[in-house]
Amino acid sequence: MHHISIRTANIHRAIAFYEQLEFTVCERFTTGYTLACWMEGMGGRIELIQIPEPKPAPDAFADPHYVGYYHLSFDVTEQISDLTSYLNHLQELFTQRTQENPEHFQPLVVLLEPNQQQIGNRIYEVAFIADADGLPIEIIRILTTLST
Repeated sequence: MHHISIRTANIHRAIAFYEQLEFTVCERFTTGYTLACWMEGMGGRIELIQIPEPKPAPDAFADPHYVGYYHLSFDVTEQISDLTSYLNHLQELFTQRTQENPEHFQPLVVLLEPNQQQIGNRIYEVAFIADADGLPIEIIRILTTLST
């Protein structure tokens, strides 16, 4: 996959959010009528596109009848050893950044606290946060692989 594209109400706020997740801007460009960029991190690439006169996104996380793209998922198995500690760190970081620069930051919204989920022969630790536009992001890490 080359990239995942995200439409945002404020590209500067979205960039600031994803930089806290250790993404870095690798290209800035325009799409003909608006600002855009590619950011790389967590093993992938996202494209942010600022939308003039944006409307709020549907609440894909809370609406059980929503149909469409649901969320991004980042595997942090290699980067962190404890999802709860990682989320606490992110919450502190976003709180600090919000106090320093409220124009570009807001407190981190945790949509789902860490919990365990079995998929196939693996046990995962899973949590969800919201990005700068309220879109759901899954943070996932492998806890163990069960023998078959």
